[in-house]
Amino acid sequence: MRVNQQLILASTQLSQSIEIAQCLVSLRLARRVRQSEAAVRAGLSRATAQRIEKGDPGVAIGALLRYLDAIAPGITLLQLLSGNDPAIIALERRSRPQRVQDLSKAEIKALDF
Repeated sequence: MRVNQQLILASTQLSQSIEIAQCLVSLRLARRVRQSEAAVRAGLSRATAQRIEKGDPGVAIGALLRYLDAIAPGITLLQLLSGNDPAIIALERRSRPQRVQDLSKAEIKALDF
């Protein structure tokens, strides 16, 4: 008999599952791996990959770990959650808004032709 994990887990446990999923999605995007490619590498169906990335707590931990290894070979779950992967850091830097300073009068005059 199949048990719906979302019904029996506490809200804090569900939020942890969603947090792990968000970390996996950001790692996959940072590494520029398509979801279908990661699923094939992990030996999973695309539907299972979608469930993993939605934070479905009913997905087996083994499938989740295989998916992680398909995205970033050698990285552990603890390293994923710490957010220290260089690709994730670079993705965060690219997505930050950048401030633009106004040009000084001298710079404007130099550009005026």
